[in-house]
Amino acid sequence: MEYQQGQDREQLSLYATCLDDMIPKDNSVRLIDQLVNLLDLSEMGFQTIAPQGRPPYHPADLLKLFIYGYMNQMRSSRRLEKEAYRNIEVIWLIKNLKPDHNTIARFRKENPKAIRKVFRQSVAIARNFNLIGGTLIAGDSTKLRAQNSKKKPDCRRQVTTTKRKFSGT
Repeated sequence: MEYQQGQDREQLSLYATCLDDMIPKDNSVRLIDQLVNLLDLSEMGFQTIAPQGRPPYHPADLLKLFIYGYMNQMRSSRRLEKEAYRNIEVIWLIKNLKPDHNTIARFRKENPKAIRKVFRQSVAIARNFNLIGGTLIAGDSTKLRAQNSKKKPDCRRQVTTTKRKFSGT
């Protein structure tokens, strides 16, 4: 299947330097790029859209954009579309491609299980390199009072009482 091809990152263009030199070697977008390039996306279940007119974007490029948005708290497809035009990290990451918000939203909608598998795989990789502990954290639906202020005179006493209650003394 034919995909749209991004520009070569080492090609000199409008910038005085190549795009690759503008991104520091320890930037998180390089990690996203390496992670997605290591994954076998067809095995994970990513669907490719049949070409109707222009060739489609490669799922790896859209996944890189999605992960970048997730890491930087950008969930909106329109916001990610804007970032593809103005953010040098995103421009580097998706090789100067400019997907529109409908393409991004459709990718997210059509591949939820595959995206979930990618995040599970990234957790497994992080656990393999001892970057995370992998311990289970569970909530028991305990209701805790969320209205508290340092100005309240009984704040310290309340914390002490709560500590005693949970420690069992």
